[in-house]
Amino acid sequence: MANHLDLEEQEQLDQLKHFWKQYGNLITWFLIVVLGAFASWNFYQYWQRSQATQASAMYDEVERVVKSADAAKIDRVFIDMKDRFSSTTYAQQAGLLVAKQYYNAGNVEASKAALSWVADKSSDAGHQAIAKLRLAGILMESKSFDDALKQLSGSFPANFDALVADRQGDIYLLQGKKAEAIAAYGKAFKTFDERTEYRRLVEVKLNSLGVDPLSAGNAGGAVDVSKNSGTVPVAEFQAPEGKK
Repeated sequence: MANHLDLEEQEQLDQLKHFWKQYGNLITWFLIVVLGAFASWNFYQYWQRSQATQASAMYDEVERVVKSADAAKIDRVFIDMKDRFSSTTYAQQAGLLVAKQYYNAGNVEASKAALSWVADKSSDAGHQAIAKLRLAGILMESKSFDDALKQLSGSFPANFDALVADRQGDIYLLQGKKAEAIAAYGKAFKTFDERTEYRRLVEVKLNSLGVDPLSAGNAGGAVDVSKNSGTVPVAEFQAPEGKK
């Protein structure tokens, strides 16, 4: 009986050796790949946390320097932020903050450059949308109407549709394209939530053009552009938010 068991064990051992000889290298490499991927993922997560911590600290420095209004220091710290942490949300928020400071200081070209960087480099659709809207506002003020409209021609998150339409209306109006302006304002009015205060401003713009979006004939935001006249002031450049 013992000999019979020994023979069975020997046969199983031989089968295991044969299996390992045939598939051992494949199994070994598979384990190496799996364990390597796991280690890489853990390292990436650690690196991401480290980047976010450092970027947050540098954003605090950007805020401090912006408050000092020292243009040279703002330039240096923003360049450093872009070089080291360009992929982080903090860098994109810094771009919006620095653009506001440049604009308020009268350095329009630097403001445009900062906003263009956010619009081009940001991985966050919301930050991109904010940058494009504000860049369009600056271009509109400098009468670069075609360039301003280009900033508004791409895709935007749905919650920005009303703001984009309103800004397009401002640009069309300055171009003397009254029908297009009314259509854009009408879209903005229809898209804004009824409880939004900004919707009232759009209504005022339409009223100044001879359109009552709340009348029975204009229900749902549709407008009649056949008998409109007047002008409306351009919406002012809006300041970026700070760190969230």
